[in-house]
Amino acid sequence: MPQEMSRRSGRNGPPWWVKVLTTVVALVVVVLLAIRFALIPGLGDLFEEDTNDRSGPALLKSIQDMSRYQATSGNFQVVVDLEKDTKFLPDALRGSRTLYVGAGSVGSYVDLGHLGKGDVKVNDDRTKATIHLPHAELAKPALNPDRSYAVSKQRGLLDRLGDFFSDNPGGEHAVQSLAAKHIGEAAKESGLTSRAEKNTTSMLEGLLHSLGFDQVTVTYGK
Repeated sequence: MPQEMSRRSGRNGPPWWVKVLTTVVALVVVVLLAIRFALIPGLGDLFEEDTNDRSGPALLKSIQDMSRYQATSGNFQVVVDLEKDTKFLPDALRGSRTLYVGAGSVGSYVDLGHLGKGDVKVNDDRTKATIHLPHAELAKPALNPDRSYAVSKQRGLLDRLGDFFSDNPGGEHAVQSLAAKHIGEAAKESGLTSRAEKNTTSMLEGLLHSLGFDQVTVTYGK
């Protein structure tokens, strides 16, 4: 009877490969703990990682991917006083005058999407970078309809009849176009492009300094 019980217990025990796997796992855990807590001096050097950065330069591609950098934006407001008269007819019969407040914004950007290899120069040590960019440009004025409104409208009798049969009575397209034109002219005299180039330079200097460049030079021209 005791011999039969011993045979049954041997058969019901874990397979041999489970014992081997358990032993291997235990050894691995012991080695990792020894490395982690430096229980065996010099053992960690055998498994120390050696890191080599062999990445190629991606500076030009990164800048080109930005395509257009919106460097600054200006908000403007203009009062448009548009009057239309007809010769030989009194204003009460034919003529109009619209007083319109136009509010909008104009952005200034630097085009980065067409830079060539000669526009971005990097030294061999990748510590100095020189970037040549085109001058900043002004985007088209964008009129804000929520902040633009007509203060007053005066129309002659014939103009009122025309509005009655029109698909767009009281249309303000003419004063809106004129407001956008005046806002664009004001943007040209506001120095937005100069500020846009200054902001672009600051952005590129911060970007390249974060990539390890010590000296960054940004120039503008054709």
